[in-house]
Amino acid sequence: MKISLGADHAGFALKEKLRQKLEADGYEVVDHGTSSNVSTDYPDYAAAVAEDVRQNRADRGLLICWTGVGMSIAANKIPGIRAAVVVDREMAELARRHNDANILALGAKFTPEDKAAEIVDVFLTTPFDGGRHERRIEKIRAIEQGVSKEGA
Repeated sequence: MKISLGADHAGFALKEKLRQKLEADGYEVVDHGTSSNVSTDYPDYAAAVAEDVRQNRADRGLLICWTGVGMSIAANKIPGIRAAVVVDREMAELARRHNDANILALGAKFTPEDKAAEIVDVFLTTPFDGGRHERRIEKIRAIEQGVSKEGA
């Protein structure tokens, strides 16, 4: 599995730890930076990772900033991206099973390294359930295309 990875300055340290873990676990990692804790703009990294996922250059994405919120907002502007801010294992599992999330956003302020590693493991190994959830994903795709699908 190929993972596209990005972080701003606030997420840099956690990104480096997770990158090392992912590589040690045998994942192919594309690291879009940043490469230090010097102030940067999170939308740049969110866009790079989201484009990798959208264009199938990566299977999943991982974004890290101070809260995870800014990264997820920016990534979700890219059609086909379903970025989820996750704070625990259960949210990671449900983001995959129910929402087919393809990018995980973490907040370095709120997610210690050991907990982040567990969340990433769950996110990368949990399948999408499909079924009734597929109908909802199709409605999200319709919204992206400017077509509203009302009703159940």
